[in-house]
Amino acid sequence: MARQAKLTPFGVKVRKKLIDRNMTQVELAALIGCNKQYLYKILCGERSGRKYIEDISRILDIKAA
Repeated sequence: MARQAKLTPFGVKVRKKLIDRNMTQVELAALIGCNKQYLYKILCGERSGRKYIEDISRILDIKAA
C-alpha cells in the first residue's frame, strides 16, 4: 500500500486556500500550467516548483514559503 506524502507548510496553506475557494488541485495546476502530479510534488516538497510558486501564491493570495 502506498503511503501518502506529508505536505510542507506551504502545501498546507495551499490546501486550505483551495478548500476555502472550492477549487481543486487539478484546476490550480491548469491555471499555473503544470499537471496535477507535479503540483502535488511541489506541495509535498518532492519538487521545488520554483517556476510555479509565485503564480500559486498570486492566484491563491498567500505568502510563498
